[in-house]
Amino acid sequence: MRKIETQMNSAIRSRRNWQSGNTRVEITADKRAIVYLHGNLIANVDNNDIQIFDGGYQSVTTKSRLNAIIEEFIMPAAGVFQKNWNWFVKLSLDFSNVIPFKSGMVLN
Repeated sequence: MRKIETQMNSAIRSRRNWQSGNTRVEITADKRAIVYLHGNLIANVDNNDIQIFDGGYQSVTTKSRLNAIIEEFIMPAAGVFQKNWNWFVKLSLDFSNVIPFKSGMVLN
């Protein structure tokens, strides 16, 4: 995990506003952590679930930020991956539970 992603996850966990480079975490009044990359919404994190978005760009950086959040707050083996130019979400240690990525999907 990149240093910026470690800092991002720390801000989400401690529910504090944070920004570094192209990544920003904003905490709402109801204690949700909203994560932006280049000003585009990529995650909405609360205590029970994570809503993930591609922010309009299925880039390597977007995928890396989402994977850092998913691995920290959902499951270390889970994450977003790409195959044949399409994004998928792996929800298990092996690839037995894979679903197509859809911007706005909720993981818990």
